[in-house]
Amino acid sequence: MNAQTLNPQSAEARVRILVVDDHEVMRLGMRNLLESRSGWCVCAEASNGREAIESALRLRPDVVIMDITMPGMNGLDAASRITESQPDIPVILFSLHLSDDVISHFQKDGIRGAVSKGDAARDLVAAVETVLSGGNFFPSRKSSGKLMH
Repeated sequence: MNAQTLNPQSAEARVRILVVDDHEVMRLGMRNLLESRSGWCVCAEASNGREAIESALRLRPDVVIMDITMPGMNGLDAASRITESQPDIPVILFSLHLSDDVISHFQKDGIRGAVSKGDAARDLVAAVETVLSGGNFFPSRKSSGKLMH
């Protein structure tokens, strides 16, 4: 699947989001959750890391939400390239399993947030709000689900 530019009104939206996941149903779920917020739109979707980089450079979204495990180029490599070339675009990684070791690695690579797929309904909107306001959003397993900002 090629990267898709969506929602022609996205230039009018206050928050433009690039959603990256190799599973279409996950992208659809994220889009539905994110676009329930007034003024937020998914400006494009990508199904792998290479498409994510191309879309981020071309569209300059306000935030990128990216799966880690994808074919071709994984989300970690793509996120690293995006944060190197466009440090003003915050990247939130989206994964099934987040350990403290993995999260500490993200923070070293300029990743601004991480959300477990199992906690997306509770945490994804808050993560986007946090990184857009200049903060970081990482779950802390040591603090019983509380978040480090």
